[in-house]
Amino acid sequence: MRGKFITFEGIDGAGKSSHVEWLASFLRDKGQIVHVTREPGGTELGEKLRELLLHTPMHLETETLLMFAARREHLATLIEPALSGGEWVVCDRFSDATYAYQGGGRGLDRAKLQQLEHWVHGHLQPDLTLLFDLPLDVARERIALASRVLDRFEQERADFHERVRQAYLERVHSSPARIRVIDAQQSIENIRNLLEITVSSTCL
Repeated sequence: MRGKFITFEGIDGAGKSSHVEWLASFLRDKGQIVHVTREPGGTELGEKLRELLLHTPMHLETETLLMFAARREHLATLIEPALSGGEWVVCDRFSDATYAYQGGGRGLDRAKLQQLEHWVHGHLQPDLTLLFDLPLDVARERIALASRVLDRFEQERADFHERVRQAYLERVHSSPARIRVIDAQQSIENIRNLLEITVSSTCL
């Protein structure tokens, strides 16, 4: 049987990444073989492209094409073989992020994103997407407290991140069966209880 593909999404500062490994451990305890990965990245080539995308200024269309190039390599090298083998993939960001950041945040024409999505993975969508949502001021406060160098997306102005958040919420309306919104202001315990319930009821 084909494995399951679960993605985590959300604006910078939403805290989603801290739950990715937890969910993988939960699924492994249920007897599943689970691959944890991220975008951009996930492969040797993808990680090189990630460094460029996060730290090198470039034209918006170049940025978008590189995102999808890294995604195509990710799909061919890791995601599709794992799913075909009955294994699970838990991925920190996927194409919803491109619609949110390059589409919502930067204003790229949605039609171009749809064409690229159809070309790169028209045959495949995540089985479940967990969208971590919280007010922008809370997310920005979390980013400000981060003790690390911020990438060029995290350094964007507040209005950029608000557009990203709204684009994510629009994606929920277009794919309500696939995307589940998680209130990221809750306690870690409450969030993980909700993740367990959501994943168990939709994928297990």
